[in-house]
Amino acid sequence: MKMTDLPGIGKKMSFLTAEGSMVVLVTHHTGKRELYFFQDPDEDEADFSMELTSNETRELGAQLLGAVFQPVDSDKMKLFRSKIVVEWIELKEASMFVGKTIGESEVRKKTGVSIVGIFRNEDVIASPGINEQLQVGDTVMVVGKNSQISAFEELAEGEAN
Repeated sequence: MKMTDLPGIGKKMSFLTAEGSMVVLVTHHTGKRELYFFQDPDEDEADFSMELTSNETRELGAQLLGAVFQPVDSDKMKLFRSKIVVEWIELKEASMFVGKTIGESEVRKKTGVSIVGIFRNEDVIASPGINEQLQVGDTVMVVGKNSQISAFEELAEGEAN
């Protein structure tokens, strides 16, 4: 982080990112703020710039500090990813789920997975409700542990009826 006085204008703060780009914030004495992004820090002209009000700057700063959302620790996320799987599985004609709603099929009770999306023909049904009827050829997005996904896959293909 480098801070520079800009006589008659205000202050300039600049820093290099881990990827080697540069972000510059110019805060004017009037309160106006200008944010500049440089892909190549040696360039004289910014790749992108924007003007922010003082409220927008405070909100952006709060978000960058994590006032509203804190990301998950990367080690915890690696553990989470190794335990939880997302898979797309097509429902075959012999599937016990076909012709039933998500609620009636008791997918979660029987397999432990949650259906979080359905791809049907050219339509996408995100976060389907329990009253969504499952059809032959639906490709469902399920979330669960490996063993749960395997159990669902068997029932989706009609192998374990």
